[in-house]
Amino acid sequence: MAVVRVRQHVNPLSQKYQQPVEPPAWERVYADESRSLLLDIGCARGRFALQLAEQWPDWNMLGLEIREPLVIQANEICQSLGYTNLHYMFCNANNSLEPILRSLPAGKLQWVTIQFPDPWFKKRHQKRRVVQPDMVDLLATFLSDNGNVFLQSDVEDVLLEMGDRFREHSAFVQLSGIPQETENPFPIATERELSTLENGDPVYRMIFAKRSA
Repeated sequence: MAVVRVRQHVNPLSQKYQQPVEPPAWERVYADESRSLLLDIGCARGRFALQLAEQWPDWNMLGLEIREPLVIQANEICQSLGYTNLHYMFCNANNSLEPILRSLPAGKLQWVTIQFPDPWFKKRHQKRRVVQPDMVDLLATFLSDNGNVFLQSDVEDVLLEMGDRFREHSAFVQLSGIPQETENPFPIATERELSTLENGDPVYRMIFAKRSA
């Protein structure tokens, strides 16, 4: 299948992306909607969730991505492989995460991954970054008790800012200490992670857990 070429950066605040998505009927998406769920926010081409769906067949995977052509191709690959524990959605996570989380089977969200989000380096653009207080509030509400959030970036300041958002919320406790020493808890690396490490550059990581009620 040909590689889909899309713009690397998409402004989530543009009018085009302000309509929240309508979630699907999950019983039609997954063969077993009662399985534990991993949510990959900003999944890009979806290779991480795809490979993890194969290695974790008893889990459901859901990838969210704002660039629609990538989602279309990712779902085509998923369907061609016959995976029934994997799905991708085209949406703006900043305004669609709440209806998606509310629609999912309660108590099943065990992992959330946010890996190499757009850094939006310019100060006036930083409001476009995906991890905002509203998102952290939603994850605090819908993530299962003792569920985990995994953060990765090749830009240390971006990782530290994401970490600050979660650290400031009373529902979360940081499990990993120094970002540079945190290991990837998954058997799969993203394409960006692999290319960064192959170039000899560092990857910064943090893991947070939701406190038990």
